[in-house]
Parts: sequence; C-alpha cells; structure tokens
Amino acid sequence: MISALEEVIGRIVPADEQAILRAGDRLNSLTKPPGSLGRLEALAVRLAGISGVEQPSYGKRTVVVMAADHGVCSEGVSAFPQEVTVQMAHNFLSGGAAVNVLARQGGAEVKLVDIGIGGDLSHPELIDRKVRRGTCNMAQGPAMSREEALRAILAGVNVAEEAVKSGTEILITGEMGIGNTTASAAVLCALEGIPAETAVGRGTGIDDERLRHKIAVVERALQINTPDPDDAIDVLAKVGGLEIAGLAGLILGAAAARVPVVLDGFISGAAALAAKALAPESIHYMIASHVSGEQGHKLMLERLGLEALLDLGLRLGEGTGGALCLHLIEAVCRIMREMATFESAGVSGAESR
Repeated sequence: MISALEEVIGRIVPADEQAILRAGDRLNSLTKPPGSLGRLEALAVRLAGISGVEQPSYGKRTVVVMAADHGVCSEGVSAFPQEVTVQMAHNFLSGGAAVNVLARQGGAEVKLVDIGIGGDLSHPELIDRKVRRGTCNMAQGPAMSREEALRAILAGVNVAEEAVKSGTEILITGEMGIGNTTASAAVLCALEGIPAETAVGRGTGIDDERLRHKIAVVERALQINTPDPDDAIDVLAKVGGLEIAGLAGLILGAAAARVPVVLDGFISGAAALAAKALAPESIHYMIASHVSGEQGHKLMLERLGLEALLDLGLRLGEGTGGALCLHLIEAVCRIMREMATFESAGVSGAESR
C-alpha cells in the first residue's frame, strides 16, 4: 500500500508558474486599478497555477463528505451521541443537510462516503469505502492500525480519482463524525507541537466543564500513544480518524490530478496538515474557504500558509464553508473571462510617472 501512496505523491508537481504570470498580466490589463479586487485577485492567480490556464472555469463541482465514527466518544467529549453520525448520513443522502442546500445553490453535487461509520448504510448514492466500524478509543490506545490509516488515505485518493474521471473539475472537502473535533485537535497537537489547551475547542457546543475534560482526553491520548510528528501516517493511526485520513487522501488525489480542492473547516484543516506532511507540494492545490469558529483552526491555516476567503463564524463542518466559496470562485472565473481589458474597451490605463 505504501508504494501506491508513493506513486500518487510522485505525481504531485508544483503550481504552473507560467500560468500564474499570465494570470497576473491579464488581471493588470482589465479595466480596474491594479490590485483593486483584493484577495479575489490572489485567488485568480492561485487557480491559474493549479489549472495551468489563466482563465479557468469549473463546470462539475463535487462536495465529498467523508463520514466515520470515533471511539473517543465513549469519553464524553461531545454534546451529541455517537448515533447522530449514521442519522446525519441518512440526512445527507436524502438531501436535507445544510451542505446539500448550499451545494445546490452553488451548482455542486454532494457525495457521501462511508469510510468508517459504526452502523450499516444502504443507498444507491452511497460510496462505500468502509475501512472499519469507527476507530478505537485513542485515549486508551491507538485509534487504528497503521495499515488501516493507509487504507483510509488510499480510499480518499480513489474517491478523488473516480470523481475526476467522471468529470469533476473542482473538489470540496466535507465530513461528518461525532467526536471528530477531538481527533482533529489531537492531530494538530501531534503534527505541530501545539498544546492541547490551544488546539481543543467546543466542537458541537460543549460547556466549560466538558471542554476541560476534552482537553484532558486529548492530552492523555497524546501521552499514551506518543505519535511521531515526523510521520503523518503514524499520527493519523494513533490519534486521527478515518474521515480525516480519507480527506488527506482526497487532497492528495486532487493534487495529483491538478484539480483544486477547497478546504472546509477544522477537520479538513487536520487532513490538510497531514496531506502537506506527506506531500509538501500538495499545498499549492488547496484553497482555504473560511476560518472556522472552532478554536485552533486559525492556527491550522497559519501553519498551512493559507488565507481563508471567508470569516463567518461557521463551525458546522459538512463542507458548508467550502460550498459557500464556490460563489467567489465562480465570480473570479467570470472576471477573468468576461471583464473587458483597457484595450478592448478603449479605456485609458493609469498614467506612468
């Protein structure tokens, strides 16, 4: 399995510098003062580097929601019971979740992947990549084996490859899994050397007492498992989650196919940190959609070197922030394709001094 992962990583190349330069030149030729569209211009340049053309467009858009359960829920770290994961999975499949609504508005489809739900699901639209029925309790030992972590990563790679093969031109990361903010915080701590009290947030809305308990659980998991910060697979296996590993694979698969991948929130950020650790060049294909209301996410983005497009206090997950950013991406693409240049419009450019 490691050779299959290495093959994918070997296909990830840096962003296209010539396309970046061409995009910059086009932006400067449009009928506006240079840089006047702010961070949208940086987004246009980034998309050009990913896609290799200065005027990209993204027709088929896919939100991939990776769903899995977490054994650490038995420690009482969430405000919601674990059975909500499978219940929400049914909601995604019936089109009733927030991400379904926002994806429809953004012209995207939602694909649910069962990579580790504790219960059974059967639906014609379900992508079944179940590695195991949830992780073990990381506060008592490794969340999963190294082999299972690798299988989850490769499952994510496969989902990305299949999506691209079916015409997807841009991917959005989403997830569902009660307890996954605990695992994501542990991944952040392990990979970046961050103290648990800085990384751990309120997740589904826990009170102060349960937050202190959640911090202690993460500290215990790190102490018991001693994940290797120089080995992302070891980190994912010991204190991660199946959906986090799956999303890391999705990001790597997207990067190998030169397809932009829009990151959602905190859980997606943990997956992105793991993907970057496995393949540093993969960072060029990531777009940060928003700053989550979850403590630690801003720090994740800093470590990734990414600037989010939105800051709305979102902390729902599912891919909701990523789906919202499709509107900004579409706007940028239209600006690059449809906006007149100074020459074509017969408008005088800025005077030189």
